Amino acid sequence: MGRRRKNRTHLKGGVASNPGSAEGVPKSFVIKHGQVGTSLTQLVRDVRKVMEPNTASRLKERARNKLRDFLTMAPALGVTHMLAFTLTDVAPSMRIVRLSAGPTLSFRVERYSLMKDIVNSSRRARSMSSVEYLSPPLLVLASFPPPSPTTPPHLTLMMKTFQSMFPPLAPQSLSLSSARRVVLIHYNADRGTVDFRHYLITVKPYGVSKRIRRILEGTVPAKSSSSASHSHTHTLDLGNEKDVADFLLRKRGEPGPSSDGYESAASSASSAAGDDADAISLADDYVGRNNKKGQKRAVKLDEVGPRMELRLIKVVEGVPGKEGGVLYHEFVKKSKAEIKAQKAEHAAKEKLRQQRREEQERNVQRKKAQQEAKKKGKNAGEPEDDEEDEEEEMEEDEEMMSGNEDVSDEEADDGEGAWDGDEMISEDEGEEEDSGSESEEEVPRPPPKKLKTKSKR
Repeated sequence: MGRRRKNRTHLKGGVASNPGSAEGVPKSFVIKHGQVGTSLTQLVRDVRKVMEPNTASRLKERARNKLRDFLTMAPALGVTHMLAFTLTDVAPSMRIVRLSAGPTLSFRVERYSLMKDIVNSSRRARSMSSVEYLSPPLLVLASFPPPSPTTPPHLTLMMKTFQSMFPPLAPQSLSLSSARRVVLIHYNADRGTVDFRHYLITVKPYGVSKRIRRILEGTVPAKSSSSASHSHTHTLDLGNEKDVADFLLRKRGEPGPSSDGYESAASSASSAAGDDADAISLADDYVGRNNKKGQKRAVKLDEVGPRMELRLIKVVEGVPGKEGGVLYHEFVKKSKAEIKAQKAEHAAKEKLRQQRREEQERNVQRKKAQQEAKKKGKNAGEPEDDEEDEEEEMEEDEEMMSGNEDVSDEEADDGEGAWDGDEMISEDEGEEEDSGSESEEEVPRPPPKKLKTKSKR
């Protein structure tokens, strides 16, 4: 019987074979905590898909898990950001925590739509496969004011926070085929909100009508369950057509090949994909059919969801459980004196926390030293303990002997055989009296033996 070979479950080549695990690439946790409904739970799953592949897509939360548990485990796993969703009395809330020192941005989710809602409401629904999630999305920040002395600091911080959640873009080393998705963060200055969108990049032939594009791409739209098989095989059925022109020039809504009408070239031009502004020349080979280097193609963005409208409520220093000063609040405005008092209070709390931490470390070191000393004493100090026990026993024996001598002296003074009525008679003496032994000579009794008890060491 041959020797069974073990299949290695880890990646060969280390970080080089897995670019998502390279150093400097941000990683994230997307979690929910507290009592949330099914819709918010599905939103958490959808946001995890957006953050792939640099997120824990199979992370499971339990009811007994606290937010502190994830904050404790995140640095050990190299996690840099944590998105925590919860449900409040007003609206759903999302917190973006920058690990491990903060800051923490709290958003209110004004409105949101799930992936399935976007797909069901779209006329041209695009099915997402697992291939699109193998590479991180491209980040686009729109309508944010440029950093300047007049720009509110919370807007600059919010823009940098979203920018640090995704890997940096390097056009020189970026592979064109890895650009599959786009995340759009749009700032709405009129409402003071941030729009979150997720798109899929699609490349289509340029300058041809929709029916010719179907022939080039090899796809057929599925209008019913019977035609779904044709869309699956990517073949075009022209068996019922008299001429290929019946398929290419038939107007929309006209029934079958029995019609003799043809649409003009001017009407077919309106169905051409894109104009000169949308046309680009591919710099490299791209995924899809006939998308070769140098080909002229039209680039489109198809929204796949989820969709969120966020409002920034508060920015706090530190992480949950170790919050510092409030850098920004949407509804609460404080004076300079109140801000100064708040900073002093947080400084005092931090000082007290540091003192408790140092005290705890000293206690741990002291206990370790005691345990080590106890182990050393147990190994080398056993004879000393025995000698001390023997000395204590000897002292106790001497005390008992002296006590017996005092009792015998008192008996001699009171007279022989004079017993106190309250004194108990020992069993040995009672037996001697019953046996009727009459000896004139007084036999001294030996002192009672002390029972040795072994102390636990």
